[in-house]
Amino acid sequence: MTVPPEEGLSLAQDFPDATHEQWQQLVAGVLRKTGAAAFDDAAPESALTTTLADDIRVHPLYTRSDAGGPAGLPGFAPFTRGARAEGNTARGWDVRQRHTRADIEGTRDAVLDDLASGVTSLWLTVGAAGLPVAGLARALEGVYLDLAPVVLEPGAAFGPAATELLRLRGQLTEGAEPAPGSVLGADPLGHTARTGAHDTVPELRREAAELAAGCAGDAPGLRTYVVDTLPYHEAGGSPARELACALATGVAYLRDMTRAGLSVAQACEQLEFRYAATADQFTTIATLRAARRLWARVAQACGAPAPAGAQRQHAVTSPVMMTRRDPWVNMLRTTVATLAAGVGGADAVTVLPFDDALGLPDAFARRIARNTSAILLEESHLAGVIDPAGGSWYVETLTDELAHTAWAHFQEIEGAGGMAAALRDGLVEQRLRESWELRTTALARRREPVTGVSEFPLLDERPVAREPAPQPPGGGLPRVRRDDAYEALRVRSDHHLETTGARPKLFLAALGPAAAHTARVSFVANLAQAGGIQPVHDPVTVDAASVADAFTASGATVACLCSSDTLYAEEAAQVATALKQAGAARVLLAGKPDAQRREAYRAAGVDEFVHAGGDAVAALTSLLDRMGVDA
Repeated sequence: MTVPPEEGLSLAQDFPDATHEQWQQLVAGVLRKTGAAAFDDAAPESALTTTLADDIRVHPLYTRSDAGGPAGLPGFAPFTRGARAEGNTARGWDVRQRHTRADIEGTRDAVLDDLASGVTSLWLTVGAAGLPVAGLARALEGVYLDLAPVVLEPGAAFGPAATELLRLRGQLTEGAEPAPGSVLGADPLGHTARTGAHDTVPELRREAAELAAGCAGDAPGLRTYVVDTLPYHEAGGSPARELACALATGVAYLRDMTRAGLSVAQACEQLEFRYAATADQFTTIATLRAARRLWARVAQACGAPAPAGAQRQHAVTSPVMMTRRDPWVNMLRTTVATLAAGVGGADAVTVLPFDDALGLPDAFARRIARNTSAILLEESHLAGVIDPAGGSWYVETLTDELAHTAWAHFQEIEGAGGMAAALRDGLVEQRLRESWELRTTALARRREPVTGVSEFPLLDERPVAREPAPQPPGGGLPRVRRDDAYEALRVRSDHHLETTGARPKLFLAALGPAAAHTARVSFVANLAQAGGIQPVHDPVTVDAASVADAFTASGATVACLCSSDTLYAEEAAQVATALKQAGAARVLLAGKPDAQRREAYRAAGVDEFVHAGGDAVAALTSLLDRMGVDA
């Protein structure tokens, strides 16, 4: 059949439009068939709702009615869709590699290697926690400062570090202009958050403001300040809490600079904002979009012209998500985080090497880090579309909810007297601790799984050793990682292995055929290894008559019954009794029986029940204690 062009062809023209109520009916039907827990008949999709940090609820379906207000256009206020109209389509984002080595020659070699291999700007830790300020010239020898921007992380030494970098920029050959995008890295409040040195804040803020006033007229394209949210992210802050800290810090610096004589527009030009990008890709995308929208509102409220509210963003793959065990999985985490940062519109992206949590990265790790951006830019053409997530009802809604939640947190900080007062009085630390406690619970119960650590751990993996990194400043906000609790358990197991020649063991007493016990055997084996405990599943199946000999031969002191609920009812009591008679110090059962059966199993010798959703960290800690593994 030939269809005239003017008539067109709709593949859905013979089908009626589906309604939301019809979809709800289908959802309810599926939930009933799967035996899901009770749900709201009026809104069955509530059973499929997920709660994120900041108490933001993610629904299974979004429609046009869910989206927030207009997001605007790229390059125009409120800049939700990007600070520049062209986005990163021209050259991609700035590929910024971080260098934290304290030795000058090693830094120089790594810097030149990176620049020759696709890195477009440098991020150098200088001062007490990194490269000596006096060694900056040697470390940058051979670097064309008219081509490669340099971003400093100097801590309290931003004055001398800025002087040295400005001197090096001034030595460019006649006619050459320094590359735009360099940042002196002054962040007095961020330094205070790291170190707890509140007494030095006023002087550091005054010095930074004076430096900004001098650079605003004499060094175009150079920014003085970094509003760094990593101290708050690494202390366990949620995305909205980090955004609130960024806003409050940025406002404090605007006040300092305007007092030093700059206009609000000039002051805005002196700021770069640094955010963490995580493997939760949609939250990262929404966070970067919300950050631009929020800062545009701040600039507007301060009386700046609309273009001044365009925030420059530097995204860094999250240090909190990097694991020490099975660090190779970090490559996957950083890839997803980099994708999210690019889609979210970050101007510069730093990919932390996969071995970042272990010490100084080697050449291979740095290569993988910079190639992550290269592949996404050159092969996936990720920067070829401006704000690709824009228009997604889910992303637009999440952006709106993050913005409103962060604004409320920002108002709380301002109401407490501003960022300096909130840090000094402990408000910021308290709020970050509250966020981390909620996340810690999710990690302990494996509702937030960590591959290679709490899920699918590999006890026999070969350790990855790296040269120790310079000690970062301390004394202020804590630094946390997702793997902290499990790492402490694994360290206990490692010490036990070193002192006794074997890891602590857990005997898996599997009842019945493989079809009956495999699921729970896999669950318990996975759980045990997350705590550094070696599961022993030999023989494959036991019963009341054979379990005592098998348990004795295993060398374990603790056992766990694994099977179906049906076989538990038939055999669990007898097997548990036999295990206790064989000397088992502790008998576990994999599952969550009802109260009546639970009491019957306890009477037979079962001491504890392990199941999905339980506190894995508490259970593993108890097991190691019972096994006599030193803390």
